[in-house]
Parts: sequence; C-alpha cells; structure tokens
Amino acid sequence: MAETPNHAAGTFCWVELGSSDQGASRSFYSALFGWEVEDLPMSETSTYTMFHKGGKYTAALYQVDPKLPNAAPDCWAVHVAVDSTDEAAEKAGSLGGLVLAEPFDVLEAGRVAVLQDPTGAVFSIWQPRDHTGVGLKSEHGALCWNELLTRDTGTAREFYGGLFGWTAHEQEMPPPTGIYTSFLLGEVPAGGMMQIQSDWGEVPTHWATYFSVDDCDSTVQKAVELGATTMGPTMDIPGVGRFAWLADPLGATFAVITLADR
Repeated sequence: MAETPNHAAGTFCWVELGSSDQGASRSFYSALFGWEVEDLPMSETSTYTMFHKGGKYTAALYQVDPKLPNAAPDCWAVHVAVDSTDEAAEKAGSLGGLVLAEPFDVLEAGRVAVLQDPTGAVFSIWQPRDHTGVGLKSEHGALCWNELLTRDTGTAREFYGGLFGWTAHEQEMPPPTGIYTSFLLGEVPAGGMMQIQSDWGEVPTHWATYFSVDDCDSTVQKAVELGATTMGPTMDIPGVGRFAWLADPLGATFAVITLADR
C-alpha cells in the first residue's frame, strides 16, 4: 500500500545515486521503476535529478566526475533523519566515527553531514526543513529497506546504538546469510545488518538500498534488458519476501524485493 512516511529521527529518509553518467542513470531508473524526472539546477553546468511518482519523491541522482582524485564508484547513498545535524555529527565523532563532510545547509531544504562509521560504511545525516525525504515507501519503485554489510557487526552495533538509539535483534537465517541483525527504533524496524562472508569476494562495507516492486522476477528481467547485471539468484525469505541483487549498467548495486504482504 502506498505510504507517505513520517521520518522520525533515527530512520532512513532519503537515498541518492552518485553516477558517472547522469543521463544513462536517469534513463535506466525511470524506465525500470516508472519514475518521473525533475532536474533542478545546481550550477550553470550541473543539475540535481529528483525522481518522483505521482508527485511524491522517491530518490535523487547527481553527476560524479570519475576523473577526480579518489572519486568513488557509482553507488547509492543513504540519509538518516536527525533532529540536529550538528549534534549528531559531534556525537558520531565521540563514538569513533569520522565526519567526512562537516554540517552544511542545502539551501532551505535541510542541513546535512556525511559520516563514516568505525567499520568503514559511509552515510549521511539529514535535518529536514523544506525537504523531509522520500514521500513513498513500500510501493512499487519506492524505498523500503536499508541494510548494512560490514565485516565487524559488533562495532557497528555499538556505534549505531549510541548514535541513533537503535537496539539490535539477532536471528539465524538460512545460508548464506547466517546471523541477521534487525535494528529497532523502539519497536519499529529501522534497518538491518549482515556480516560480509569471506566467500563473497571484494564486497565493500556499505549501506545497501532495497526498492519494493510488485513482481521481483519480472523486474529483474526488465532490469537485465535495460543493461543491469544480476549478482546472484533470486531468493525467497520466508515471511519476508522474494528479492534479488542487481548492479545497474554503471555498476551501482541495489536490491529489489517483493514483500510477502504485498
């Protein structure tokens, strides 16, 4: 069911893609999810692409210059809502995190900072003003889950618990997942966490993004037709849904899932 979320402090509120080819990414995701496109000028030569469905924002996209020193590969970035960006950034530092970009205002939209947790995952914190974040969740083509893949779940558990007040609930899952950690904000699920296994190859520590879809298999087929690559078989999680990992044509990874209650 369509949802206009209320992004409480400590919940994921926004995702944006840094792309080495903004036009190609715009075409891929708008075709895959049926997103409408709104390009906002950032400068005389650059734009910030806002994706939306039915007038409600779903994600964003911006151009990254791959020729710049230390340019990151194409990837989805996540934002967590906070009451105060400045206070949260200071707290993250006291907990062992790094402040990669000090708090700054994004016009009247909000105030942001870019952080790195002690295990290496990069994420942003967002104090909303005019822009609160995504306007839909758990609908076809809408954000529905974020999940930390890390090699040190214990350190990550302590860091995020201290920063956002998350509590951790662990459960044994079928291989290759093993122990899966659900982060809870009060009694509400806020995100997940998995240990990166040695046989997964060179998987970087990162926050992954899941988009809800009506039919996982047909979405995967469409994504491949549009130039994406599958990163393993489509799988069922009893009581959760059917999901698949994909890499878009430029290499940014994401997951699609048909939730069991859809």
